[in-house]
Amino acid sequence: MLDWTPPDPLRAVPLTGRHVVLEPLRVDHAEDLHAAVAGPGTSWEFLPVAAPADVAATRALVETHLADPGMETVVVRPGGGAVAGRISWIRQVPADGCAEVAWVVLGPSVRRTTAATEAVHLLLRQAFGAGYRRVEWKCDAANAPSRRAALRLGFTAEGVFRQHKVVKGRNRDTAGFAVTDADWRVVRPAHEAWLDPANHDADGRQRTPLRVDR
Repeated sequence: MLDWTPPDPLRAVPLTGRHVVLEPLRVDHAEDLHAAVAGPGTSWEFLPVAAPADVAATRALVETHLADPGMETVVVRPGGGAVAGRISWIRQVPADGCAEVAWVVLGPSVRRTTAATEAVHLLLRQAFGAGYRRVEWKCDAANAPSRRAALRLGFTAEGVFRQHKVVKGRNRDTAGFAVTDADWRVVRPAHEAWLDPANHDADGRQRTPLRVDR
């Protein structure tokens, strides 16, 4: 028998790191969010909806997601400044201690930055600190940047679900990744060592790449 108690559902709550602040999504974030993630340089190709055409469409999407009881979303503020993206918790199953990080939509100003790495780290720390056993990351198998990001962050590739979905009229094979609570004992210190100010120069460039050795 597991010596474990199922956790409470994860909620969108304020989370603060050295390089980024996460805060619960609100309707009044729509204008800044649209400016950050709906324009050129941001790919919506692999998301289930098209890029919102204007602020009103972004606001409607925000309202839809806020009304969804299965989705908990935070906005990403690098350095506590302007909104630069959003990330959601979806498919939570507290009885199994499992939740999925999804809808990782980051604007050009934050993609592939220290703030982006720390944003995911903060969410993992939230989940495992709450008693979750597993955090999942799923993406279109054709989404090479997402697959690379998952592996870099310490998620383990668990396989591809073939012909898993039809998205925008196209077949989607889904690549699955996960970090378990046992993995977290190795992933967390690797993240923390990489995020340490001593690992970055005066311009914020990394001295040593993030590497999770198991």
